[in-house]
Amino acid sequence: MGWGGRGARRLGAGVGALALAVAGLAGCGTEARGVCGVIVDSTSYADPATSRNDVTSKLPPFTEGCDWIAFAAVTGSSESSTCRQDPVALAATRAENPNDNPVVEERVREHRVTEVLPRAVKLFDCPAEGDGSDVLGALRYLVKQLSAHRRPDSAHQIIVFSDLINNRGDLDVNRLDLSEGARQRKIKELRDARLLPDLSGYAVVVHGFLRAKTSDPDRFPLLEGFWRESFEAAGAATVDLL
Repeated sequence: MGWGGRGARRLGAGVGALALAVAGLAGCGTEARGVCGVIVDSTSYADPATSRNDVTSKLPPFTEGCDWIAFAAVTGSSESSTCRQDPVALAATRAENPNDNPVVEERVREHRVTEVLPRAVKLFDCPAEGDGSDVLGALRYLVKQLSAHRRPDSAHQIIVFSDLINNRGDLDVNRLDLSEGARQRKIKELRDARLLPDLSGYAVVVHGFLRAKTSDPDRFPLLEGFWRESFEAAGAATVDLL
């Protein structure tokens, strides 16, 4: 949940989306797009209409840069959640477009892209599955799906619709000591326990960061620092907290 006037913070040197051919994932007859993931927070973040509006307005343009999209929900127990949506393969396969016909490719894509937004929106209505929000669990589950489709010459992108108020398991940001040394110790603890997902090479954008301002305002920049440092420790190439 962003505060007034705070611009997007970026990590790293900015890799941008790479448009390179990818075997198996590459669209036939057109430039290949990225391997992508979508996380939707179904906990208290989902209550304001603004959150749902963010998904309906921000997800379609994000989807334009993707050839394959996986989904994950933030619940009280995200990694073991029963609330799932199947991935969507947007690019035509060789069998569907053996002659690399761009007209066929676009026709297939136009049909499949209509499945993306409805699947994401359904995740807002997942059952609670316990109190609180397990954001890290959703990230780990999403990355497990994406790992099977990673390609060294393809863009890898994740869009997160969440306030990042993780308050389940080994991370409760509302009680977190946010002094610099304590932040680094906590991040090391999470990394050593394999609770941070492997985000190596991923471009990550978060919509709704600290939106409800449930914490002391003085903690906002410190929480932002914690998440930026956490994503960096997980290997993310770039991060926008919006």
